[in-house]
Amino acid sequence: MNIRRIIRLLKKELLQIVRDRRMIGLLLFSPVLQLFLFGYAVTTDINHISTAVYDEDRTAASRELIERFTSSGYFIPKYYLSSPREIDELLDGGRVQMVLHIPRGFAGNMARGRGAEMQTVLDGSDSMSARVIAGYATAVIQGYSGRIMLEQLDRLRGTVSRVPSIEGRLRVWYNPELRSARFMVPAVLSMILLTVTIMLTSMSIVREKELGTLEQLVVTPLTPAELMLGKTLPGLLIGMLDMTFVLLVAVFWFRVEIAGSIPLLFLLSILFLLTTLGLGIFISTISKTQHEATLTSFFFILPFIILSGFMFPIENMPRIIQYVTYAIPMRYFLEIIRGIFLRGVGLNYLWPQTLTLAAFGIGILTLSAARFSKRLG
Repeated sequence: MNIRRIIRLLKKELLQIVRDRRMIGLLLFSPVLQLFLFGYAVTTDINHISTAVYDEDRTAASRELIERFTSSGYFIPKYYLSSPREIDELLDGGRVQMVLHIPRGFAGNMARGRGAEMQTVLDGSDSMSARVIAGYATAVIQGYSGRIMLEQLDRLRGTVSRVPSIEGRLRVWYNPELRSARFMVPAVLSMILLTVTIMLTSMSIVREKELGTLEQLVVTPLTPAELMLGKTLPGLLIGMLDMTFVLLVAVFWFRVEIAGSIPLLFLLSILFLLTTLGLGIFISTISKTQHEATLTSFFFILPFIILSGFMFPIENMPRIIQYVTYAIPMRYFLEIIRGIFLRGVGLNYLWPQTLTLAAFGIGILTLSAARFSKRLG
């Protein structure tokens, strides 16, 4: 294997990338767009929830409960209703996301020690938002109920020598503010490496086919191994550059702290790049045009993103789909990224994912390289 020939081919590939405006857009504009879209637009944080209030009780207790909702910082009361028919009109028109209904007799039942009922009506057309809003509403109601119980216990202390109580303290590790950006931005790194390296490698080789220059490269002294290295090394270098850029934006723009080792993150990322570069080589062997290579790339990219836990928890998927996710290399890379970014863990915790990802990377790259050499032969 001649190192000089590989370096010359590497220079040739980099020059072609720089001269191709479409490729520059893919390598520079696309990562920036994805990073800011998922950092800002794709978020599970829900604020300023438009709320309608239907208070039939109109007592101090009901007003206190409404005040707890409005002071939470999540719920914005926009409508105060006078009849139940208005609930349907507001929800059907999509003008509110939640209706808080306090029935008549609410305060009286509370005073007599009975169970007081109230109702929150949610717009479930967006199920993900509805779940988050339901969680917010439950927390507010539990807080209010807890205060009422404490008041009753205070009254009992005059007749009972000791009243047992439970004090709950909530602590959130790794992401205390529960910012979705801390969860999403590290994951975007895996998606950028996936899309950029697969498409760059596959389209680079297919472009040689379209231009008729691949046959010219075959008759040169380049061996199949040297040709493959010259075609994959640019993807590896650009993947590392994109990764450096994403880390800088994550730390200095989105204020996402990296709790673990950055050198370890770069080292384990190479294992994932072996997988994506191998897939890019495989796609180039079954595609005849760059358009066909692009479509085939998305055939691999979409399942990787959907089934890896990038946005949707794997635990919530059907059991049979959960078994399928074990065949997705990006699943293990996401566990590595989030483990290093958020938890600050090392190889002592990540070695199962590392070994699995290494097996995927070496296996896919070896099989794709063998097919590539066979096609050249």
